[in-house]
Amino acid sequence: MIATSPETERYSIEYERLRSLRGAEPNWLARLRADAFARFEELGFPTTRYEEWKYTSVQPIVETEFRPASLNTGMTAGRIEQTFGTSPVRLVFVNGLYAPQLSSVGSLPQGVTVINMASALATNADGLEPYLGRFAKFRDHAFVALNTALFRDGAFVHIPRGVVVEDPIQLLFIADAADGAYDSHIRNLFVADENSQATLIESHWGKDGQTYFSNIVTEIAVAPRANLDHYKVQEESAQAFHIATQQLEQSETSVFSSHSITFGGGLVRNDINARLGGEHIECTVNGLYVLDGRQHVDNHTAIDHALPNCNSHELYKGIMDGKSTGVFNGKIFVRQDAQKTDAKQTNQNLLLSRDAMIDTKPQLEIYADDVRCTHGATIGQLDADALFYLRTRGIGEAEARAMLVQAFAGDLLNRIKVETLRERLETALMEKLGRQQHQDA
Repeated sequence: MIATSPETERYSIEYERLRSLRGAEPNWLARLRADAFARFEELGFPTTRYEEWKYTSVQPIVETEFRPASLNTGMTAGRIEQTFGTSPVRLVFVNGLYAPQLSSVGSLPQGVTVINMASALATNADGLEPYLGRFAKFRDHAFVALNTALFRDGAFVHIPRGVVVEDPIQLLFIADAADGAYDSHIRNLFVADENSQATLIESHWGKDGQTYFSNIVTEIAVAPRANLDHYKVQEESAQAFHIATQQLEQSETSVFSSHSITFGGGLVRNDINARLGGEHIECTVNGLYVLDGRQHVDNHTAIDHALPNCNSHELYKGIMDGKSTGVFNGKIFVRQDAQKTDAKQTNQNLLLSRDAMIDTKPQLEIYADDVRCTHGATIGQLDADALFYLRTRGIGEAEARAMLVQAFAGDLLNRIKVETLRERLETALMEKLGRQQHQDA
């Protein structure tokens, strides 16, 4: 038996508490949870001695006394629509727990499932067994292990064979820590069967000034000839901790696109991993992070080309002001059998202050010889000539700076296909830039 360390002891207590409350879980899930927690106790929390965590210390998470999340909130359906717009299909979670009174699942095509994870496990656990915990491995990732052991809820979306869902499916995760710091472990599973098509918008939002810890694991399975667009928007408190792992498994001739937009959070880690497990796959992984104050955001991506004739495209852009720090670590693996691979990875960063910092490390690991792969990174400041040109046209310095920053970010935001989401993010970007200008003044 592994001795519990002081930093994992409170999670051991929570694991035992939840196990006693759950009652009879399927044997496969109980074993999965037990194995995951045992592995978490073996690993402990990662430190900066680990190469993958070299620039990101999770010590603030280790040292904070979090309590289990509850569903308490003053959020109303009207407030949600005012902030996020109307949506015919919306699941709302508060502090990681499903809030049916705030959710609205209208008419969906026949066979489509949009449900919270706790209900899905209670009604159809056998249907989840082939997917849950099969893609996001916890052997070498403490936070995935902790999530697997402790998750209570999340979203389950299943698009059956040949079905096209026209309206975006919105998954909204609201944080409300007004009565003290809490932690939530959220588990999402998205499955797109053959020849299906859908758009998912996953939003994480929290009130500023509140401290909480969100540990999210999302597993995505895209079957042959399926097409799935996924947007993740993070606008949480500047005092929040956000650790997220997204694991994608793509089959032949499927199409997947991911856009990760990070505006909030005090300490944020986004891991996005994709395995291209068939031929003729299209995979797009894009991201935008806009930071100020003392925010720290770490983006790790890994795209695994396992078979021939696949394309992957990756563009990450960062805008950093104040004393914020960013990390980009992107890996592209091209295995020996993955001939005719076409992979492109780009990371571009804009530093708006002398104290802002970025550590960027794009990587290629290629074992095939008939491939076309490129990668690159840039770090710079606003173009002085462009700024001078705008000033000569009578535009104030602050407004000119904002225009150039918006143009830099717009290259990525314009790739968002959902018009209402794109417009909301453009507004949120302008508001954040406005706050930055006010702070600078």
